Amino acid sequence: MHFLIFILGLLFGSFLNVCIFRIPRHQEIVYTPSHCMACGQSIKWYDLIPVFSYLILRGRCRSCKEPVSIQYPLVELANGLAYVWIYFVLGFTPAGLMTAILFSTCLVISLIDLQWMIIPNGILVFLLIVGVLFQVFFEKAFIESSIGFFAVSIPLLFIHVVTGGQMGMGDIKLMAVTGWILGWQKIVLALFLGSILGSVIGVSLIAFKVMSRKQRIPFGPFLSGGIILAALYGERMIQWYLDVIQVAL
Repeated sequence: MHFLIFILGLLFGSFLNVCIFRIPRHQEIVYTPSHCMACGQSIKWYDLIPVFSYLILRGRCRSCKEPVSIQYPLVELANGLAYVWIYFVLGFTPAGLMTAILFSTCLVISLIDLQWMIIPNGILVFLLIVGVLFQVFFEKAFIESSIGFFAVSIPLLFIHVVTGGQMGMGDIKLMAVTGWILGWQKIVLALFLGSILGSVIGVSLIAFKVMSRKQRIPFGPFLSGGIILAALYGERMIQWYLDVIQVAL
C-alpha cells in the first residue's frame, strides 16, 4: 500500500510541476501537451515518467540536450514521500486525503512564492472549494470552519494595514482559506509554527550572508510548513500544550 501511495504521489508531483511553471505565467495547465521549455519540442510519454525519466536522460532534453531543472524530480519525489508520510500519520481517512491535497497545494504555492513573490488567487479558490466540499460531505463543524477562516486572517490584515503592506495579501488569504480547512485552533498553531520557521531560517540566511537584511523573504513557504505540521500533528501538539498548562496550574 505504501508503495502504491508513493507512486500516486510521484504522478501527482509531475502535474504539480506543470502548475508551478504555468500558473504564474497565466498558461493553460490541463490540455496543453508537455514540451521542452528550451526548444518547444513535445515530450513523449516515456520521457514523462516521474524521477526515472530525469535520471535516464541525465537531466537533459532528449531533443535539444538542454539541461532540465532539478526542481522537476525533487518536486515529484517530495510529493511522493509526503503522501507516504501523511498515510503513515493519518491513514486512509478524510483527514489524510485533505492533508495530501493541502500538502500538494502548499508545495505549489511555496515554489511560486519563492520564484515570483506571489500566491495566485486561482490556487486559493481551488483550495477553498475543496475545503467547502469536505465540510459538506464529511460534516465538519461549520462554526469551527468559519471561526478558523477569520481567526488568523483578520489579525494579519490589521498588520497589513498598519505596516503599509509588509504582510502580503496572498499570505492573508492563504491563512483564511486554510483556516477554514483546519479550524481556529490548528490555524493559530500553524501561524505560530510558520513564524518560528521563518524566523530561524531567515536569521540563518542573514547570518551566513546568503541574503541581506534588506532583501524581502517570501512568507508563504514558512506558513505552508506550519500549515502542514498543524494538519499532521496539531491535535497532539495542542493536547500536549493543554496538559502542560494544566500541570502548571
